[in-house]
Amino acid sequence: MNFYPAIRPLLFSLDPETAHHVTLDLLKLAHLSGLSNLIKAHSESRAVEVMGLKFENPLGLAAGLDKNGDYIDALAALGFGFIEIGTVTPRPQPGNPKPRLFRLPEYQAIINRMGFNNLGIDHLLEQAGKRRHTGILGINIGKNADTPLEQATEDYLIGLRKSYAAASYITINISSPNTKNLRQLQQGDEIKRLLEALKNEQSLLHAQHGKYTPIAVKIAPDLSDTEIRHIASLLLDFGIDGVIATNTTIARDKIQGHIHAEQSGGLSGAPVKDAATNVVKGLADALQNRIPIIAAGGILCAADAQEKFDAGASLIQIYSGLIYRGPKLIEEILDSLPPRSDGDRSL
Repeated sequence: MNFYPAIRPLLFSLDPETAHHVTLDLLKLAHLSGLSNLIKAHSESRAVEVMGLKFENPLGLAAGLDKNGDYIDALAALGFGFIEIGTVTPRPQPGNPKPRLFRLPEYQAIINRMGFNNLGIDHLLEQAGKRRHTGILGINIGKNADTPLEQATEDYLIGLRKSYAAASYITINISSPNTKNLRQLQQGDEIKRLLEALKNEQSLLHAQHGKYTPIAVKIAPDLSDTEIRHIASLLLDFGIDGVIATNTTIARDKIQGHIHAEQSGGLSGAPVKDAATNVVKGLADALQNRIPIIAAGGILCAADAQEKFDAGASLIQIYSGLIYRGPKLIEEILDSLPPRSDGDRSL
């Protein structure tokens, strides 16, 4: 049953950030009231194995919607094959000043400059420990805004150590445009130092916990072909387990003339679709199936999802599409995929 078209005009009449919290609270209330089955996507088996993990289906929720892990069970009940929470930082931080979230309905797009607003990793892990959801849970980690870039690795190591046992996989977010200079970590010696430190720590934690938690790196859509190939080679060199393509874009060419076009922050939704798909294609060409790709960016219908799979993705994630289309998008995408019980999209 698709209630979302009826309530979307009301939600869109609210300030975007207010609507975000209202929507999640309503979803949680529906879940606690036992109403989740009215909106859950029901589909045949589409299990896939990626990064050594078995996903109920290849469609996930991207990080950013549930930054603090407060809504895991309610979101999982919508039918996602995996949930990614965060981005979370070692210490709580308020994020950037408001307003920091803008809708562009004409383009089915969102601009945000939230700035990793979150309650800190200890709160997130406390919430994750309370969940009943037993499926795949990704934890997306970042650095605090006031941590100097030359000390960023330590913030990521704190996040890795603390989240290692609770996470199914851990995402290293070095591509948000909303934390000053963060994207520099995708370049030069910075990314080499970071990846080496993370892989060394992963080995220690593997031995300590007797559990291997894969690491994925999330990259930007605003990379040149040369930069994509360079990052791909480093991911291979350091044995990174997965790559997420992509984060939001700083480009504005697809929304020129819009009232919010000059707002700073990351642009998501339909305008980033082509750029994100091109990064997926570039990675697929460079990686040659040696590292799985999780695709995100501009998925607003089943055809958009298939485009990402055709480009080389093993898994996909949605966020802005959920805001504009509601839970029906989950069902539409899953119903468009051929049933699979043998994990034939494994990597």
